[in-house]
Amino acid sequence: MKINYSLLILLGFGLLSCQQQPEPLTIADYERAESFLGGKREHLVYGSVSDLSWQDNGNLIFQRTGEGGDRYFMIDLPSGEEREVFDRDRFLAALNSVSDDIDSADLEISNLRMEPGKLGFTRSRKKFEIDLSSYEIVEVESAGFSQASSISSPDDKKAVYIEDHNLWMLNKATGQRTQLTFDGIEDYGYGTNNAGWLHRDSPVLLWSDDSEKIATFRHDGRGVGEMYLYNTQVGHSELQQWKYPLPGDSLIFRIERIVIDVSDARPKMTRLKMAQDPHRSTTSDHIAGRNGVFLDVAWNDDASVLSFVSSSRDHKSAHLQVADPLTGSVRSVMQETQETYYEGGYSRENWRVLPASNEVIWFSEKSDWGHLYLHDLNDGSLKNQITKGEWAVLDVHKVDEENRVIYFTGSNREEGDPYFQYLYKVNFDGSDLTLLTPETANHRITWSPDKDYFVDAYSTPTTPPVTVIRDLTGKAIATLGEADISALLADGWVGPEPFTVKARDGETDIYGLLYKPSNFDSSKKYPILNYLYPGPQSGSVGSRSFRVARSDKQAVAELGFVVVELDAMGTPGRSKSFHDAYYGNMGDNGLPDQIAGIKQLAEKNPWMDIDKVGIWGHSGGGFASTGGILRYPDFYKVAVSSSGNHDNRNYEDDWGEKWHGLLEKGTPLEAKSPIDTEIVLEPENDNYDKQANQLLAGNLQGKLLLAHGMLDDNVPPTNTLLVAEALMKSNKEFDMIVFPNARHGYGDLSRYFAKKRWNYFVEHLQGREPIYEFEFSED
Repeated sequence: MKINYSLLILLGFGLLSCQQQPEPLTIADYERAESFLGGKREHLVYGSVSDLSWQDNGNLIFQRTGEGGDRYFMIDLPSGEEREVFDRDRFLAALNSVSDDIDSADLEISNLRMEPGKLGFTRSRKKFEIDLSSYEIVEVESAGFSQASSISSPDDKKAVYIEDHNLWMLNKATGQRTQLTFDGIEDYGYGTNNAGWLHRDSPVLLWSDDSEKIATFRHDGRGVGEMYLYNTQVGHSELQQWKYPLPGDSLIFRIERIVIDVSDARPKMTRLKMAQDPHRSTTSDHIAGRNGVFLDVAWNDDASVLSFVSSSRDHKSAHLQVADPLTGSVRSVMQETQETYYEGGYSRENWRVLPASNEVIWFSEKSDWGHLYLHDLNDGSLKNQITKGEWAVLDVHKVDEENRVIYFTGSNREEGDPYFQYLYKVNFDGSDLTLLTPETANHRITWSPDKDYFVDAYSTPTTPPVTVIRDLTGKAIATLGEADISALLADGWVGPEPFTVKARDGETDIYGLLYKPSNFDSSKKYPILNYLYPGPQSGSVGSRSFRVARSDKQAVAELGFVVVELDAMGTPGRSKSFHDAYYGNMGDNGLPDQIAGIKQLAEKNPWMDIDKVGIWGHSGGGFASTGGILRYPDFYKVAVSSSGNHDNRNYEDDWGEKWHGLLEKGTPLEAKSPIDTEIVLEPENDNYDKQANQLLAGNLQGKLLLAHGMLDDNVPPTNTLLVAEALMKSNKEFDMIVFPNARHGYGDLSRYFAKKRWNYFVEHLQGREPIYEFEFSED
């Protein structure tokens, strides 16, 4: 018999080719992926606690999930006795009489207020009351104007809002309106809530505890540069134009600090006797916190002293001052300057001025770790260091002046994940440092209004929360809920796997989460997807508390990927040197740590295909993911980058000037790329060149998908258009999608983009045919 060896060879190659081809994806694969998105399985977690509503008498109403839906309970303190607030079936029937969108599993009510014989609550921005004997329900007030566009006083009797660039006050009981300022004009108004990237109609201010004084400012935007966007519609487009300063601008926003006394029928305004401050704070790139609270400002108990910190434009200097709200006189107390930037706390400012004892609690990272120090209020001299060691104070929660005790959250002190947060207390003199939340987990703390008790919900990324209420000694008064995920696990849910690897220096431990498909097969090879948000104000992983879904990372893993996210050097929550790792070179973006970590994981896990690595991120992650494929084209093969601030000369001034430094013209170009590739475009010749993605366009080798919303008033779309233009001039093939009329998050087009991103990785990293006809379900 004559053997045709050529035919056998061809058949062998064909058989080998068939064996190497990945199995085709199906609609069922996409549907399984969708089932891991947020909101799909939360109802399978029983015993979780949420919607805390503290009552005037100190008791607590809370929601606890169960197999039959959410139920509401009240706990009496300090006894710890618990009782159900209402008959759920009768309450549901009453709700159905006033609304037709009631889900029997979730009542979607909040702000519960118990009164004799009745219960008040909020639903869909409307206020209701229900009679707990007859279960008759009535709408009592619309929760619209005062909540959305004004700031209410602590006694809830007054609300301040902006009208025609001036501040006005509403008496909630009588409806009387009182004008508080009179000379506000466009670009020079009072309490203006504009940081460039955020611009709202509601004011920025801080009420005194007695509801009689307001600390606020006149916002000077005169001469500040403009930002322009336009919508897409039939006919003439509508132009959107507002003040948006950029790094290097000669003029940025400035504030003139004022106090308004509203205790009299004729309010009195006092201007503080000082020069304008730059629009800066020590914890944010805005001077407004949640709900418009004026940051880095504090009243003492009787509103006789106003304290505040003035930050320099470059964030390096923080100046603590105190003012007399009656005369406007201002006195300097102390000042700290850092080589990079000064931060006043992790998520809130930690300094406290204590006029009664003439002391200041000051937060500083001057020892390389965030710690508390006690200073003299008269001359700013140091009295003693309160906390010390290679661990970090995060946020001061309560200062007990009478007993001279501070309650604060901290990290890096206990064994285990350094990102787990714990609650501690310590005396002013540094003695008796006590851990109040001992479980090895991440602790989320919610205080009672009088701060005599706190709710502690502790969990890890892989263990569900236990929620207890504790007193000031840390003693658990009662357990509010122990979450049960057995039904979730039975439904096929899998969680992420925590890991630890070494950073770029080969010494520093860095931490992350790894996601594998629920049908994982260790005999297969899986392409790797690297999700990142580089910071510097936060990291990729986010909270270490338990979550049923962390964005769509597990969902996309279900399509045949391994997803890696880790907190690289340059992100917060650790030491200052860790946080400062790439200060002055934002183009670094922690990418060397991402690559080092992924390589170590792949060495330990042969099922990770190190030759097929993709990267994606949004906003700062969009900036970093494009930087990844341009700076490391031999490592990253595919990138999907959405709404990236690709050149921080085109993003708001506060951001770049804090993390990269002030723009310096004429500075030689440095560190243009870690690979030996010519930059195609002529640089601008300043110190921001090293972070600009468009200057690296000539390096593109892999597949890149860019995306941006054309009405993005956070990161202007010119950031992505700069990169697109540079790629075109470099004759590089790439893909791009723009979303007409979409802001930073894409709104109702976000699902369209999610599928686009999934399919892009499936096609270009796996080499498989996407299922284009798949559509997300409506819920």
